[in-house]
Amino acid sequence: MSRYQRGHIYEAFGAFHVRFYQTELRGRQLTRVQKSHRLCAKDRKHYSAKSKPVQLLCDDFMRRVNTATVTEQDMTVAQFWEKYYLPYCEEIVKLTGERRKKPSTIRGYKQIWKQHLEAHFGKLTLQEYEPHLGTRFLQSLTGTQAKNTLKHVRACASSLFKRAVNEQRIKTNPWHGVQMPDDAIESSQTQHYTLEETENIISALADHVDCQLVMALSCLLGLRPGEIAALRWEDFDPESVNIRRSVVRGIVGTPKTPESIAPLPLIDQVRVPLELWRRKSENTKNSWVFPSRNDTPVDLHNLIARVIKPHVEGKSECERCHKVPKKSGVEWKTLYAGRRGACTAVIEATGGNYAVAQALLRHKSMKTTLDVYKKQITPQSFKEGMKLLEEAATKR
Repeated sequence: MSRYQRGHIYEAFGAFHVRFYQTELRGRQLTRVQKSHRLCAKDRKHYSAKSKPVQLLCDDFMRRVNTATVTEQDMTVAQFWEKYYLPYCEEIVKLTGERRKKPSTIRGYKQIWKQHLEAHFGKLTLQEYEPHLGTRFLQSLTGTQAKNTLKHVRACASSLFKRAVNEQRIKTNPWHGVQMPDDAIESSQTQHYTLEETENIISALADHVDCQLVMALSCLLGLRPGEIAALRWEDFDPESVNIRRSVVRGIVGTPKTPESIAPLPLIDQVRVPLELWRRKSENTKNSWVFPSRNDTPVDLHNLIARVIKPHVEGKSECERCHKVPKKSGVEWKTLYAGRRGACTAVIEATGGNYAVAQALLRHKSMKTTLDVYKKQITPQSFKEGMKLLEEAATKR
């Protein structure tokens, strides 16, 4: 909170003025600047800076200044979100040339704000908001939202108030101590593709080798959709693909985490569609592997909706073939299901070597690999595992 100001009265140009300070936003930074305001002309009634009429005019004006300053500092949460927090997240950092927050993070925060937080905060100000309100709000969501959504809501709200603390608008972050409700419902199990389903999908896309490559990179190497769309031909060498960037809604930036920037070994099931697509591509030097008509990274959402999904489901017309393809026999589970399938497949293929899966997905923590991406093993793998146990027990 700003300190109370009395103002300094001075005489200039045949009038009395008051000098004071205000905090203004300049270049995303709050700056304290000196201001001046004319109180009145010098006359018989207002004859000196210390005269009572001049002092009363000064007191009345400074009362409005101090009230306005308090209002400026203690703005509503919604005003802070719109005027300060979002611009801060989207600001380009000169050192890196990128936004402060990842485009995917900004997109997620905007969605959470619109769906949950905007109505919750209402007209409450930053200083009016208390921790118990956040706890009560999360509890109210347990009937309609799963645990993962609650975590995202908490993360967004906490980040917003943390910024308010850094700008010295409030002293403590009210969401810092907000705990997850004990009865929060666990999120439903995410889906993945088995190796057999991956093979069937790639076979169904035989007439579209670029789509085969997209699915192979996802289902066999575990690339994220944004990493696939942002690949350039120079990222490939004879033995590996080097993950260097990602694209979210047309904005090219760095991958999700520092650990995500890494080379991944190529396998034959990826090399084949890669080389076939290389031969069909017009420009394979210093260009996107999957270019749009405007020579920008392809919009995978459109490619999936217009070509890949019709060939997987066999329900709608492929915009390239101009016909409804045959069903592949596989349920479409989103492109991200390929990344989860790659994790599960490599763990099964290596006899439970979780470190290989962690390296493939480029996670900093193995806990993320196991808790989020590792899916239940196939019945056949379970039988083979029990067979190994039987053989080991027999030898004893």
